[in-house]
Amino acid sequence: MIKYIGSKRTLVPAVLQAIAGVEDVHTVLDLFSGTSRVGHALKASGYRVLANDHNAYASTLARCYIAADREEVEHDATRLLAELNALPGTPGWFTHTFCEQARFFQAKNGARIEAIRESIAQRGLPPELQAVLLVALMEAADRVDSTCGLQMAYLKAWAPRAHNDLELRLPNVLLRARHGKGEAHELDALEAAQSLRADVAYIDPPYNQHSYLSNYHVWESLVRWDRPDVYGIARKRIDCRTRKSSFNSKRRCHAALAELIRTISARVLVVSFNNEGYIAREDMEALLSSRGDVEVLTHDYKRYVGAQIGIYNPQGAKVGAVSHLRNVEYLYVVRVSSPPA
Repeated sequence: MIKYIGSKRTLVPAVLQAIAGVEDVHTVLDLFSGTSRVGHALKASGYRVLANDHNAYASTLARCYIAADREEVEHDATRLLAELNALPGTPGWFTHTFCEQARFFQAKNGARIEAIRESIAQRGLPPELQAVLLVALMEAADRVDSTCGLQMAYLKAWAPRAHNDLELRLPNVLLRARHGKGEAHELDALEAAQSLRADVAYIDPPYNQHSYLSNYHVWESLVRWDRPDVYGIARKRIDCRTRKSSFNSKRRCHAALAELIRTISARVLVVSFNNEGYIAREDMEALLSSRGDVEVLTHDYKRYVGAQIGIYNPQGAKVGAVSHLRNVEYLYVVRVSSPPA
């Protein structure tokens, strides 16, 4: 899966263990699905997963890893990936924006990304099959990028992997879960909380000011293929300035999460947050206790690589030191005793 600041790779076993402790669970709602790493693990464990994320690249990852089933897409996807891998590069907007104006990819790979993406767009494929191809392209591009995992900036010197040739591979699409076919949604979190029902809701909202759209704007543009106006050294989408989440606002995040918690319909809530977040542990416990008894599990882990190398300005000069190298992830398990508001 793609490099991701919000990845829960090390937390997945704890999430699975928490949900395994709940009786008679068939369906799990993953409200902020991101890379779908947690949802993918839940599907592998047999649960029917309802994944949701308001960013197009994340909902595409969910359509591939949660909604698509291997037995239905593998044959066609394998054939199409072979065809797409054979395409020569065709430079255009993507290459100019992310390889010439910026340096996220070498031009040889940018041109091939462009040709493959345009070919996918022209084929009129079923949504789940198209998502598998788009994720294959996203992951292939991720393997040859020149970043520390965030798209707020690119490396001053080319990363060694950036010299490799782009190669599409079939993503690890799973067979259908024993409890039924999953779903992928692209809704606002509150709208999803109001409309989707599950036995367990896994809630992993943004913690602080870091916007996933700004951090992964290249993937958003690659998936949407809308050739937006861009700005800044990183050539971000212009809508990074306007598509703001309340969860990234220190002033609004508590009220947004409180409304979501009041609204969601599930027997158990599993909420992931950490000690860098806007909401302190005691405030989170108070908020969640309005729905039922709260158990808190803690998990210590190393910070993402971009947070370990210091703070640099757009010219590449170091302007700040690393404050800490490890974080504490809190996993709150709420056995719901009150109905949604």
